[in-house]
Amino acid sequence: MKIQEKYIQRCLALAKNGLGTTYPNPLVGAVIVHEDRIIGEGWHHEAGKAHAEVNAIAQVKDESLLKEATIYVSLEPCSHFGKTPPCCDLIIAKGIKKVVVGMVDPFEAVAGRGIKKLIEAGCQVQVGVLEEKCQELNKRFLTFHLKKRPHVILKWAQSSDGFLSPYAWPEKPKNQSPVWITGAASKQLVHQWRAQEQAIMIGSKTALADNPQLNTRLWAGSNPYRILLDPDLEVSENHQILKDGCSTLVLHRSNLTPKLNSSALEYQALDEEKDLAKQILEILYKKGVQSLIIEGGRLTLHTFIDQGLWDEARIFSGATHFGKGTPAPHIGGKLENEQKINSDFLKLVKNDKKLSL
Repeated sequence: MKIQEKYIQRCLALAKNGLGTTYPNPLVGAVIVHEDRIIGEGWHHEAGKAHAEVNAIAQVKDESLLKEATIYVSLEPCSHFGKTPPCCDLIIAKGIKKVVVGMVDPFEAVAGRGIKKLIEAGCQVQVGVLEEKCQELNKRFLTFHLKKRPHVILKWAQSSDGFLSPYAWPEKPKNQSPVWITGAASKQLVHQWRAQEQAIMIGSKTALADNPQLNTRLWAGSNPYRILLDPDLEVSENHQILKDGCSTLVLHRSNLTPKLNSSALEYQALDEEKDLAKQILEILYKKGVQSLIIEGGRLTLHTFIDQGLWDEARIFSGATHFGKGTPAPHIGGKLENEQKINSDFLKLVKNDKKLSL
């Protein structure tokens, strides 16, 4: 591995610590190296707080070394005033002359301006080290800014013979508890994912049948913003998703008037003349949502699959055999990874369509 790649790899490892806490900002790690020794490193912890470069420079005990040091950053240093001052200005002010950047920031307020500013100040700048890995790290941020929609993650669990449930809607008996397909370890992993993403969505059939909470009770982290696709406003105040006080957006037909009134609930009418999946993603984009997990049933999942509006699918297969029921969705894409979690199997499938920078 080249020395530049070694330190950008460290930047990526540091940046991952911020997953789930930096929205709407990207994940960024920074490492400062003097004579092949790390003298400072940091990552962006939370929106509104110090950026990775600031945290890395703050770790340097002898600032006189900075003039002979190289700073490695997974994403182009910012050049604009947001909630914090530009990182470019700090790098220049501290006399750091060598800068290695993993990838260009696509955000329109940066988009190459940070690199240009550094070069004009006399810095030697190298760009594009481990670029694909840097893009993968910030896939949510990139999808949001380049495709003008959230990064869409489909998630479901299916039996060993390919069913989501042993019942075909609306066959499920009343008051029947949800049928768990996967084990405790897989369930906890899903709660970890929820803490990492901004929003989570289900349809009304899932809400009525399983009464899920969609929170992070099994993992430390913030609860995701919940989206309920309830065209006919069938879900009542007795269901967890509408009564527990967590922020929830309910999407419904335009000819219906919501009856519930709660500070945690927001209602938005859908235009029945527009494509449903595109419309939902447009709504969430305008709300600044960069990532969305869809944990709905077959109908909700296929709403996005059929339009090609998804980026990755996380598919659990349990040991349970149903024999009949609701078939799991059919999906194309590229199998990226497969792993065993106790008695469960998890597949990660990615959409073949790549982001263009």
